[in-house]
Amino acid sequence: MSVSDPSRLRLCFIGWGAIASRVGELLAERQPSGVEIVAVAVRDPQRQRTVLPQGARLIAGQDELAGLDIDMVIEAAGRPAVAIWGEAALRHAGSFVVSSASAFTDEALLARLLAVADETGGRIVVPSGALGDLGALAAASVLPLDEVQHTIVKPPLAWKGTRAAEMIDLDRLERRTEFFAGTARQAAEAFPQNANVAVISALSGIGLDRTRVALVADPSAARNIHEISAAGAFGTLELRLENEPLKTNPKSSEMTALSLVSLIENAVAPLVR
Repeated sequence: MSVSDPSRLRLCFIGWGAIASRVGELLAERQPSGVEIVAVAVRDPQRQRTVLPQGARLIAGQDELAGLDIDMVIEAAGRPAVAIWGEAALRHAGSFVVSSASAFTDEALLARLLAVADETGGRIVVPSGALGDLGALAAASVLPLDEVQHTIVKPPLAWKGTRAAEMIDLDRLERRTEFFAGTARQAAEAFPQNANVAVISALSGIGLDRTRVALVADPSAARNIHEISAAGAFGTLELRLENEPLKTNPKSSEMTALSLVSLIENAVAPLVR
């Protein structure tokens, strides 16, 4: 990760919702050397907020990134924020971390941001999010991959407020029920909050249109579950994670925040794990 001084990391968060505030809480507890949250971008800086990082400046416009000497911009505000803040982030910071990977189902947006990154020497970083680490899948993709299947299983409550409620009766569900099957692109477009993570597995492997995704509601599930299988020239892979939901947002996993903390700490650590 490219930063001006490898022993320091000046951060700007785009959004200060459940995920970002959890990351801020963990960083405050762990106090990694050289890491400082210097700015938080929000839509309404006048609104009262609690538990903001000490000393962080609230900003509302992309032009306010200039002059803050930021090393890394971390988006944690939802898919629209990627298009709004992406170019400015790449022009004013070494790295732009995109948590809302579903934004990259928009091929024109991805191409535009890649062009800016190439021009500026910046980097677009997609964290592993709820999947923890997909290093094995990314490594396997060096050789041809035949197939990747990603199944996402969550309790009915986690699917409320999404299109799943139009497909099945989430309040009366008695057994594990698959309500969607399609490509990673289709899943992320239809369920941008819950299936955002499917884009991460797709980008790590064989792409948005070849990665197959199934979405499942299970009343017996206590956690958010990801089951990933892959086969190809490397051999076969089976990965299963059972993540605790984020207490303040059951649609997201605690691991989503933890992966950002790990990414931040590795950016300044003498030993990268």
